[in-house]
Amino acid sequence: MSLMSEFSKGIIKENPLLRLMLGCCPALAITTSVENGLGMGAAFTGVLIASNMAISAMRKIIPENVRIPVYVVIIASFVTMTDQLMHAFTPALYDSLGIFIPLIVVNCIILGRAEAFANKNPIIPAIIDAVGMGIGFTLALVLVSSFREVLGAGTFLGIQVLPESAPAILMILPPGGFITLGCLLGLMNKLQKKAA
Repeated sequence: MSLMSEFSKGIIKENPLLRLMLGCCPALAITTSVENGLGMGAAFTGVLIASNMAISAMRKIIPENVRIPVYVVIIASFVTMTDQLMHAFTPALYDSLGIFIPLIVVNCIILGRAEAFANKNPIIPAIIDAVGMGIGFTLALVLVSSFREVLGAGTFLGIQVLPESAPAILMILPPGGFITLGCLLGLMNKLQKKAA
């Protein structure tokens, strides 16, 4: 296993959202603006890197029969730190993301990477895996939120890019998240079939 292939698989080949369909709940709920997508992606990536590093470092001392509860405690510790940092330094983003920051604790991507990779590999590969998966998830969130913000609000990062009469409000509502994600998944499948 090369570190570069481990890094790149999380971005395209095993993208958590667009290939594995993991993390759909926060992806559909918070991607109404690019700022939200970037904020959630950064918080998620930070927690994933820190928890993968900690779990990998302690993998030989964590008892097999309690490993999942131990992972949850480790992840919850990093989520709590991230939550408090966001509350202190980015209060508007913190308010916008709401309950979805604490819910990172039980995000299936983080628990999955802990179980499938971090507890079986040394620290450096675990960090590389976390960075790749985190960037892949962040890029997917930004892609979904870009379409939704531009089409639903007529803005990009808060800057008006479409006339105020042009936006389709549906795109910033929950159905818009499903429509956008469905279209992106269809595009990814088409591109994958072409490449094969």
